[in-house]
Amino acid sequence: MGAITGTFKGFGVTFSHMFRKVVTTDYPFKPPVSAPRYHGRHILNRHPDGLEKCIGCELCAWACPADAIYVEGGDNTDEQRFSPGERYASIYQINYARCIFCGLCIEACPTRSLTMSNEYELARDNRQDLIFTKEQLLAPLLEGMEQPPHPMRLGDSEKDYYVGALDNPGTSAGAETSPMGPGRYQVEEHPGVTFPGAEQAAQRVAAGKGENA
Repeated sequence: MGAITGTFKGFGVTFSHMFRKVVTTDYPFKPPVSAPRYHGRHILNRHPDGLEKCIGCELCAWACPADAIYVEGGDNTDEQRFSPGERYASIYQINYARCIFCGLCIEACPTRSLTMSNEYELARDNRQDLIFTKEQLLAPLLEGMEQPPHPMRLGDSEKDYYVGALDNPGTSAGAETSPMGPGRYQVEEHPGVTFPGAEQAAQRVAAGKGENA
């Protein structure tokens, strides 16, 4: 008797779905909107003068449970300065074939350098392309920023950068809910470097303008 009852319950679920409205997503022209706190691809943020917030401490790599992050720190000099303080990330890589998007890396970051965006279009034809380099992860330069290396513009010491971080956060403000690419950031041109998702985002923007015209 229980088997018969279970059979009718199963068919009940099937029939209930037969009369529901079918929802079709017009992807990739109208991609679904992700949740505001969705954990997507990472962003390496900058200070308001363009210097990198990453200090090469490698805490994100140690916190990663999937061993997806590789960092090599380098020393800043007066002639070659990429971040406030003594060190910066000379090499920074994230392997998205391993990343589980848990967010432990951004919790471990002491300078709020590493944040996560809403960008989820990470599929690639080659596994090697899933290893994102520092040039791909760095936030593009906004208006008023200068491409490192250059001297500190916001003060004489690294403390000056972090004391006023809440009032003048650079690119880390809202980075969690902002995808990369045209429409959000003014993408700085770097020879030989293509920002992931930039081309697709440009196509979506163009398609949206065409529909509204």
